[in-house]
Amino acid sequence: MKNPNGCSTSSLEEAFKKKLLLKFICKGETFLKTKIIKTLIIFLFFPLFIFSGNSYAQLKIGYVDSEVILKQLPEYQKIMDELEALQKLYLDTVQTKENELKEKAENFKIKYEEAEALVSSGTVTSEEEIKQLEDELAELQNEIRTLDEGLAIYKQKVQNDLLQKQAELFEPIKEKVTKVIEEVAKQMKINFVFDKADGILLYGDKEFDITFKVLDKLK
Repeated sequence: MKNPNGCSTSSLEEAFKKKLLLKFICKGETFLKTKIIKTLIIFLFFPLFIFSGNSYAQLKIGYVDSEVILKQLPEYQKIMDELEALQKLYLDTVQTKENELKEKAENFKIKYEEAEALVSSGTVTSEEEIKQLEDELAELQNEIRTLDEGLAIYKQKVQNDLLQKQAELFEPIKEKVTKVIEEVAKQMKINFVFDKADGILLYGDKEFDITFKVLDKLK
């Protein structure tokens, strides 16, 4: 989906996310591959536009540094403080859950070594007694497994909640910055505006949008 300025509505949001994703969220190699592909597209296609004829001779390209823009906005620090407070709350809960899991694991190790010693020393010999020890250890194992699975689910929830909250808080800023970028680009007769750091398209002149022409050729 495209916004009125001709570029993807997610472009600026993606730029924000890449700048502001909290430290424990891994970007992964997908981002790196996408960035390389986008960079190649920019450098391969724009020279063709510039030198392919007189109609594109006056093509103007601009860029912004979204990180600099964000840090200069008065509402930026307020949003970051709110996100950091939320992150700390989540991380404190994660730490509590991890400590509980660690304690259970250490308790299991002690119980296992005690059971092994009882059997090895001949203190416990009957099948009934051995089965009782095995059942106790199995119960502890299940508790540890349940806690571990619960912790993994909670961490995923934390990641999703933080991303959702971040998007929600930055939506007004995204709209504000996008609008101003479009206004400045039109005033300066700039056809395309990119983010300096990531090469993401933030504004595109509709005159150069060939999306549906490509689709027509593919039909």
